[in-house]
Amino acid sequence: MSAGEILALALAGLGAGTINTVVGSGTLITFPVLLAFGYAPVTANVSNTVGLVPGSVSGAWGYRRELAGQRPRALRLGSMSVLGGATGAVLLLVLPASAFEAIVPVFIAVALVLTVLQPRLRVWLSRREFDLEGGGGVLLPLAIYLVGIYGGYFGAAQGILLMAILSVALSQDLHRTNALKNVLAGLVNGVAGLYFIFAAHIDWGPAAVIAGSSIIGAQLGARYGRRLSPTALRAVIVVVGTSAIIRLLFT
Repeated sequence: MSAGEILALALAGLGAGTINTVVGSGTLITFPVLLAFGYAPVTANVSNTVGLVPGSVSGAWGYRRELAGQRPRALRLGSMSVLGGATGAVLLLVLPASAFEAIVPVFIAVALVLTVLQPRLRVWLSRREFDLEGGGGVLLPLAIYLVGIYGGYFGAAQGILLMAILSVALSQDLHRTNALKNVLAGLVNGVAGLYFIFAAHIDWGPAAVIAGSSIIGAQLGARYGRRLSPTALRAVIVVVGTSAIIRLLFT
């Protein structure tokens, strides 16, 4: 790799690690950079996934205060993320590279609507005593599994989808939900990355550069992201998600 390529990938990894921790969709920063340097789409995808795993771990650690008391929930939903991530990783190497292209912007748009309406939806659900998480319900675990499939396959805006689902389903502070999101997204990336190491070609140079800088970016995201008010965090999610839709539709 040239010095320019290393610098560009390092900056992209820094940005991706930051935005993944605060919101999600960091893949939309690193993946196009890899493509611009001539890496094949599947190689870029798997190398990017492996590279962002350390950043996911770093982001979860950065939000460890907000994870207090969420261990049972993280274990229960995390198992679905692992299953979903493994399924999506296998599908990436089986299905055509464009399989999810048409539907991804729709996924993100629905997630943004849920994010904006989250306070009202929570009030509506509580009035009807409708608990998406408890009572042995399958809706939330199933949704997490489906997002895991998408995350293992491509992962762009996976965090936005998780935040939308979790913020509606869980009655808790949005930053605690964001901390849980980081754990679930990290598990998806981790299991997918592990599969890719044995089943796909990874270009370790770019992956290593992205890994190193995403760790730093994730710490920056955790430090400054938790200072945002719930309203401001919701606004950031909408802005980033809208940008993701535009990029996916017009690039």
